[in-house]
Amino acid sequence: MDNKRYGPFRISKDIGSGAFQLELPEGWMIHNVFNEDLLTRCVEPRFKGQHREPAPLPTIINEEEEYEVEEVRKHRKRGRETQFLVHWKGYGDEHDQWIAETGLPHAKQVIKDYWTRYSGRNI
Repeated sequence: MDNKRYGPFRISKDIGSGAFQLELPEGWMIHNVFNEDLLTRCVEPRFKGQHREPAPLPTIINEEEEYEVEEVRKHRKRGRETQFLVHWKGYGDEHDQWIAETGLPHAKQVIKDYWTRYSGRNI
């Protein structure tokens, strides 16, 4: 199961009528005022296995969010394109995604490493 909520975030202002302004990370392009029904009090994990490191925030390149590719796990053909099953750095396997090669302009070395591993496999 994946996290359904993000945070914790500090409340910077009580707007009134059940609305709160939160201190959000700088790269988040969303409104920072939320109704109290959408907020949950932060509770520390009781057991060691419940603790998860927060996922890293994306890097902003040319005003767009970029996530770091840790590994390419598989490939497949879709029409004329090659897609890669990408594992994102700092995220669990449940976040792996099929991404077209054209959508991975900053992952050329990771793709090259994948092809090197793939060509060395016994099929």
